[in-house]
This record gives sequence, structure tokens and C-alpha cells, in this order.
Amino acid sequence: MSFKKLLIVLHLIVFCFGFAETHEGSTETVKEEKYNPVPFIMHHIADAHNWHLWGEGHNSVGISLPVILWDNGLKVFSSEKFGHEEENVAEVDGKFYKVFHNKIYATDTNGTLDMHEGHPTNDAPLDFSITKVVAQMLLAAVILLIIGLASASSYKKSQVPSGMAKFIEPIVVFVRDEIALQNIGSVRYQKYVPYLVTLFLFIWVLNILGLLPGAANTTGNIAFTMVLAVFTLLIVNLSGRKTYWMHMFDPLGSNMPFAGKILVYIILVPVELLGIITKPFALMIRLFANMTAGHIIIMSLIALIFIMQTYAITPVSLGLSLFIYVLEVLVAALQAYIFTMLTALFIGSAVEEPHHDHH
Repeated sequence: MSFKKLLIVLHLIVFCFGFAETHEGSTETVKEEKYNPVPFIMHHIADAHNWHLWGEGHNSVGISLPVILWDNGLKVFSSEKFGHEEENVAEVDGKFYKVFHNKIYATDTNGTLDMHEGHPTNDAPLDFSITKVVAQMLLAAVILLIIGLASASSYKKSQVPSGMAKFIEPIVVFVRDEIALQNIGSVRYQKYVPYLVTLFLFIWVLNILGLLPGAANTTGNIAFTMVLAVFTLLIVNLSGRKTYWMHMFDPLGSNMPFAGKILVYIILVPVELLGIITKPFALMIRLFANMTAGHIIIMSLIALIFIMQTYAITPVSLGLSLFIYVLEVLVAALQAYIFTMLTALFIGSAVEEPHHDHH
């Protein structure tokens, strides 16, 4: 609560200072249109078919990514056809396509989009493109592959870790002993260690990459976190033992006659079954919301300079941005740990051994 209060106080100071600065002599100036930071922030956290690095308009620098569509046949072309701002109409094999809010629609030579309540009604081909988020995900996979191969090569030479293995071994041991063993139990934890280590490193690397200038906000993409949550859903329920499923359908146990607990079961059983979905859903939302919120806060603090139109606010804006940025570096590891730990906890509840009372 103290941190939140500090942020509130700082925002009030910034607002009052900027209000006084921009309204001084306002009787002699014409009121200008206020800067709207929303497009800037949404552009930063949204996915795209090209990887924008820096610059604006014709001076922008970016990487064109492959667009892969299925529209009565496979269509493969470069996102360069859409332009850096994705405003152009792309012609491929006599067909025309246009991007609207990061989604590709079939159109005509003029790029006409038939709108209904703010959404195009044009046909949308199946999109299997390598977007910015996908490209960064593949980059993280390559980084992890290099780390893994370098570590394996080190252990082939000597059992004493060296080079990359010195860095990666403590992480693997931590996930094995403090996450897998503690939450799954000593009987079956080893089976899930490879997945949990990969999950932890994959999320952590993506979180760190997302903090670099010009990078994609992969873990702040709801589709990405949903896929990770689905993996957890499948692993947990496919690993579920008899006691796990018995607890689902008979949460009160067999000591009470069925006739006496049928009314309770009408409520308890649906709630237990709903928990199968809500647990991974919570994982999905937690990672998505925390990583997206960090990016939005940093961009909002920077945007204060343009909103208040005064250089006097720059030290405060950049100082707070740097402070949040450092916190985001810690959150990058923390969110990877929380996602992995909760996944191990859910697996542990599914493979838990039955308890036997000794009299």
C-alpha cells in the first residue's frame, strides 16, 4: 500500500506542476488540442505483421515479416507490401488484402472495408503469418536451444560446470528442488522437471526480451498466455490419478450415504469441475495482465511529457519510468516463477497419493 500511495502522491505533484506550467498566461494563447497517448501505447503493446524498430512514417526502420494466408490456396508474401504503417493494399495473385487493427481482410484495389459497428464485414482469410509476437517467441526458442546445447557440451567435457552451464545449473536446481519437489512430491516430481524448467526459462527469456527497446510484448499477448494455460490444463488432467477424479465427483467421500449428500453434490460437483477451467484461466490472466500493465505504466509516464507540453516534467517522468523499468526486470523473473510454481502446484494436486489414516 505504501508504494501505491507514493505513486498517487507523485502523480498529483506532477499533475499540479504541469497544470500550473501549461496554464500560465493562458489568456494570451490559443487552446491547443491535447495529445492522446492511447494510440502510441496500444501500438507499442499490440502485435503486428512487421517488426517496427524506430522512426515514424517514411523514416521508420523495421523488419518485414512473412505473411502466410490461406484464401482458396496458400498465399505467401512479405509484409513489406502493407508498408511500414500497414496502410497499403497488398496485391497477391490478383487478390487484394488490407490490414485493419492487426487483422488481414480481403478487399478491392482501393482497399475498401465495409464497416458495421466499427468492425469490417469483409472476408478474413486464415492467417498463419509470422507476426512480431511469433518472431520473438521463435527467437526465445533459439536462445534457449543455444543455452541448452552449450550447457550439454560443457557437461560432456567435465562434470564440473563451466561457461553457460555455470549460469544455468543453479536455475535448474532451483526449479527442481524448490518448485517441482516441494509442490509435486518426492515420488513423481522428476517426471515433470524438464517441462517446468523449460516453462520457467521460456517465460523468463520472453519477459526480458519484451523489455528491450523495439521488442514485442509476447507475454502480454493473451493468445500466447492462453496456449501456455492450455498446456497446463492438459498436463494436469492427463496426469490426474484416481484420487484426483474421485475428489472431483465425490468431494465428501464415501463415509456419508449418497442420499444424504445429493443436494450438496448438486453444488459441489459443478464447482469442482469448473475449477478445472478456472485454474489455468487464472494463470493466463495473471501473466497477461501483469506484463501488459508494466508496459502501459512505463509508456504512460513517458507520455506525460507530451500531454503536459513542458520540459519541466521530464526529470520526474523519466525518473519514474526508470524506477518502474527496474521493477519490471524483477517482475520478469517473478512472473516466470509464479506461473511455474502454480503449474507445479496444480500437477501436485492431480498426482497426490491417497492419504491413509492409521488407527
